[in-house]
Amino acid sequence: MRVLITGGCGFIGSAVVRRAVSELDWTVLNVDAMTYAANAANVADVAGSDRYTFLKADIADLPAMRAAFAHFRPEAVIHLAAESHVDRSITGSADFVRTNVVGTHAMLEAAREHWNGLDAAAQGTFRFVHVSTDEVYGSLGPEGLFTETTAYDPRSPYSATKAASDHLVSAWHETYGLPTLITNCSNNYGPFHFPEKLIPLVILNALEGKDLPVYGDGQNIRDWLFVEDHARGITTALTAGKPGQKYNFGGLAERTNLQVVHAICDTLDRLRPAAAPRRDQIRFVKDRPGHDRRYAIDCSKAQRELGWEPSVSFEQGLERTVAWYLENEVWWRPLRDGVYSGERLGLTAG
Repeated sequence: MRVLITGGCGFIGSAVVRRAVSELDWTVLNVDAMTYAANAANVADVAGSDRYTFLKADIADLPAMRAAFAHFRPEAVIHLAAESHVDRSITGSADFVRTNVVGTHAMLEAAREHWNGLDAAAQGTFRFVHVSTDEVYGSLGPEGLFTETTAYDPRSPYSATKAASDHLVSAWHETYGLPTLITNCSNNYGPFHFPEKLIPLVILNALEGKDLPVYGDGQNIRDWLFVEDHARGITTALTAGKPGQKYNFGGLAERTNLQVVHAICDTLDRLRPAAAPRRDQIRFVKDRPGHDRRYAIDCSKAQRELGWEPSVSFEQGLERTVAWYLENEVWWRPLRDGVYSGERLGLTAG
């Protein structure tokens, strides 16, 4: 299969690219603008394959996307390219609107024009998979789960732009017949995660003896999904999912933020002991504006219709993640020193 993957040098995108090329033998065109969170090292393991091609391009550049489709002639699209960090969206929403909304519109238009030019058989097998987030659903109370029919209620600039992109994808299916699918996932973690997000940030701060910031009271709850399980879910949705459908992927691993930080500290203390317990470095800081209290995913539809389920428990995945960062300073040190050093993001004036 010839698959155009956007954002393939990012965290989740690179996991999909590595799986597509090395495990599924797909031919991949990786389209990435190489913004701050993208890293060519994330796909180094497959970059030498004759089934892998890289194109540096902006998904919001419609002529460039038209040219990419015309040259590569994909049989499917996996659209992952997005601005994704909530804290950055609070102080820089314009980038999120441009990439997540305008960029998705350009991808849909380029895909629609390409799809219209295919013969009937190729039109029937073509797929456009749009990868989204559980944050579009808003915040849960202490009970309940997000399902594919949960009403959208985005609370941050990031989730609002992802909700908008989801609606565009659905509209292009209903209006034009483009065979699209949408996947919504819980919080991902694992190797190659850019160190602005909670788990890699805490790992690296702990290793460097810095404070471990915990927002608010630390009781905000997220469901954690190992990135390789998510990549398997995305590729399975492409091959086994039905156009017009949505599929939620979750790790069945709800944890408070404080529980996650404690688990990281304890794992590091065991794998690389320090003079004092890492829990001593925890500091509670001012909460994120509009911080959603709880997310939790019902992934039973994906289990039932796609035969997918998470294979890695949170404890297993965290152990693998911490070990990877301990073994791969050559990957994260340049990012830490030259791109993002761990400073607080996302606080609004006043």
